[in-house]
Amino acid sequence: MSEHQPSEHSARAARPRLDLRLRHLLHGLMHWSRYKALVLSVAAFAVAAALAIAAATASVRFMEHVVERDVAAALDEAGIRWAGHGADGLLLTLSGEAPTESERFRALGVVGTVVPAERIIDGLTVAASVAVAPPRFALEMMRNNLDIQLIGLVPDSHDMGSIIRRIEALGPEISVVDMVESAAHPVPFGWERSLDFALEALALVPISKISIAADQVEIFGLAASQRERDRFREELQRKRPSGVIASIDISAPRPVIAPFTLRVLKDDAGVRFDACSADTEEARRTILQAARQAGAEGTLECQIGLGSPSARWQAAVVASIRALGDVEQGIVTFSDTDITLELPHALSASAFDAIVGALESRLPDVFSLRAERLPPADGDGGAGDDSVEFVASRTADGLVVLRGRLTDERLRNAVLALARAEFGPDTVDMRANIDAATPEGWSMRSLLAVDALAQLEYGAVVVRPERFDIRGVSGDPQASDALSQLMSEQLGQGARFNLDVRYDESFDPVAMQPTPARCEDWIQAVLDERMITFDPGSTMIDGPAIAVVDDIAEVLRECGRLELEIAGHTDSQGRLETNMRLSQQRAEAVLAGLLERGIPVSGFRARGYGPEFPIASNDTEQGREQNRRIEFRLIGESAEAARAERGEDTAPQQLDLPDESDLEISVSAPDDETPRPQPRPAN
Repeated sequence: MSEHQPSEHSARAARPRLDLRLRHLLHGLMHWSRYKALVLSVAAFAVAAALAIAAATASVRFMEHVVERDVAAALDEAGIRWAGHGADGLLLTLSGEAPTESERFRALGVVGTVVPAERIIDGLTVAASVAVAPPRFALEMMRNNLDIQLIGLVPDSHDMGSIIRRIEALGPEISVVDMVESAAHPVPFGWERSLDFALEALALVPISKISIAADQVEIFGLAASQRERDRFREELQRKRPSGVIASIDISAPRPVIAPFTLRVLKDDAGVRFDACSADTEEARRTILQAARQAGAEGTLECQIGLGSPSARWQAAVVASIRALGDVEQGIVTFSDTDITLELPHALSASAFDAIVGALESRLPDVFSLRAERLPPADGDGGAGDDSVEFVASRTADGLVVLRGRLTDERLRNAVLALARAEFGPDTVDMRANIDAATPEGWSMRSLLAVDALAQLEYGAVVVRPERFDIRGVSGDPQASDALSQLMSEQLGQGARFNLDVRYDESFDPVAMQPTPARCEDWIQAVLDERMITFDPGSTMIDGPAIAVVDDIAEVLRECGRLELEIAGHTDSQGRLETNMRLSQQRAEAVLAGLLERGIPVSGFRARGYGPEFPIASNDTEQGREQNRRIEFRLIGESAEAARAERGEDTAPQQLDLPDESDLEISVSAPDDETPRPQPRPAN
């Protein structure tokens, strides 16, 4: 019993605890029922919120991906590969190191085309600049005859010593002052070409200032005369390297004319000037207008210079020219304020006095007039005058012959020495005789004849007691003026002389300076005499064509740099494609031939035109031979310079092809839209 009793007691003690748990459970079930709807509502909201957040996050990440993709594409297309970027929602952050500040702004601009500027976070930096931009190198060379100064900044790798040595080589008395500084930067492109051209200009122009940059040369200079100015300009233009901009400003003072001379003649051939001087442009126009009203035709020249003896020079000259309008022939000669009027021998005394009186009344007070009659047309006053004469003549080959009469041996030796000094010791042939009965002043007049002959390329000077006769050819367009001044100065007022001097451009060193237009004309003159022809189907330069290419090479050697097209042509025999290819090969053969002869051909191009532009009939062998030819045409800047030189305002007729290699020219037939040269008239 004792063992059984504790068990019952324990059972009775556990029952209350079980009841308490049941009550708690029932109480919880009651509460769950009460809040079940609320819990379910909260759970549903939580799930919905989680789903919404997940969807928004996915949407943002998708937008970030699209922005990053578009920004990357824009930067890659712009060639910007140094910039990084990252999207964070609607914001885009740029990172990276830009090589320069301008590249940084360029990157921002590129990204700004994809993302609005307010959403861009600029995290870009700029690399520290360790390289300094090179300075603009420039050099100025100033020359005053023997004194030369150098000022400027040049690359330190450039050898200034060699430049100074080249300058000092211009003459033993040259003095060079070097004030040039240097900087540690490479020699800029084009500097050497500009410098070489500037040194050539410095050697040519003794008074000059020359400014040099890598791509430009400015030349300011002073010439002693207008002819020297023209020579300087043409030679500098010819020497200018291709690709170098050159500004050439050469000025020349007006020449001093002493004595101030004018000589106008009227005869059966009309009115013409042997010499003409004017002190202003207005005076020149007025004088030439008066000459035309008196009957002058053609091109008239009148030199403008310093030295006019009176401000009323123009009025005196015009009045004298008008006086010639009343006679059939006559001569008016001015030497400063001294005027000589020569009227026809057959003119009546009353008419003579009337003309002279009218002119004297019109002349300003400072001028003095001497009027006289011309000798009879058949002579100069008598046969006895012609028996005494001295003749100095010069042939086109340069042989000088002195003949006639000289006063004594001493004068003979003096004339011979002067002639040898003027023309060379081996070119003078003395044939004059000694005659003590020569007129007074014969010594001076004989020596003056040699001086006058020196103004001519060839011709003769005949000295007689009462007259000088000068006739010949000169390469100086002002030769008549110079001879008139010489005669007036040496012989004095009233000197009687006749001038018949013709200007020939071929003897003029200034006019014969090579220019693009002249070079083209010279080449054409060679081809007009002998053409470069080919055997049928041949591209070989042989036979007579070799000599023609040699002659053209000589012309081009003088001309220097040119832009030139070598055009090949064929006859009409055979297929068009074959002829086009053949003409191209012939043009290239000529170009190669010139290159072999040392001609700079970098500005040349070869082009074949086939049979399209014949100059003769293809029905005969002779015509076909003429059509198998080569022609030369200026192109580019050379053609423009030639048109300007000739005063042509028309559009260029030469072909100007698209950029292509100087030597590698297409051999296909030109299409219908390609401009083509106009065929020349058949020979």
